[in-house]
Amino acid sequence: MLENDRQHEEEKIKKAFGDKTWAQIKSEESWRIFKIMSEFVEGIDKLSKIGPCVSIFGSARTKPDNPYYQVAEEIAAKLVRHGYGVITGGGPGIMEAGNKGAKTEGGRSVGLNIELPFEQFANPYIDHDKNINFDFFFVRKVMFVKYSQGFIIMPGGFGTLDEMFESLTLIQTHKIGRFPVVLVGTDYWKGLMDWIKNTMILHGNINEEDLDLFSIVDTPTEAVRVIDEFYAKYLLKPNF
Repeated sequence: MLENDRQHEEEKIKKAFGDKTWAQIKSEESWRIFKIMSEFVEGIDKLSKIGPCVSIFGSARTKPDNPYYQVAEEIAAKLVRHGYGVITGGGPGIMEAGNKGAKTEGGRSVGLNIELPFEQFANPYIDHDKNINFDFFFVRKVMFVKYSQGFIIMPGGFGTLDEMFESLTLIQTHKIGRFPVVLVGTDYWKGLMDWIKNTMILHGNINEEDLDLFSIVDTPTEAVRVIDEFYAKYLLKPNF
């Protein structure tokens, strides 16, 4: 299997450098543009009606017996009880936990799925009319950001870090409002936080005030409190 994967990757690299006729370029790129447009249209059409939601990011590899799975499920359930819906990446692991917690409480349970060579498949706790499939990561990330009023970051891998830093970058550069970003798991995030403080800030690549763009908590109650306090500060309620 590994040998087949390597051959497949080699073929993709060679194809990227291969010569193409102008007709091939026009045909392939035109198809890609229309596919991208169709994903934006479907996402906007379905998500524009969902109301206030919080995105939960985290690893697809987290098993149901993992404490973080249970924390994510409880966070989602509490969010629903406080008037929010839940958006996840639609797959297994932490994403499944988020959708499960929302579904159990009768709240909106949204899944933004994407086709991957491993790990990703739609979990059974997504509302049937709110399960959206994407081929393009960047379209999917636009949907996450555009329709979320807060971001819960559970322990995860490269994809979770990508989503976390995407959210923080957009907030830092004032491309979106300063919505709450909540990292869950002090022990898990400690190494990254130390590096940010002792390397990124030390080299002047971010300001010390940028640490205020996110909160770090350990319990579902703390996580949901950050979301609630943010909206209470602006005299807003979840049903706006």
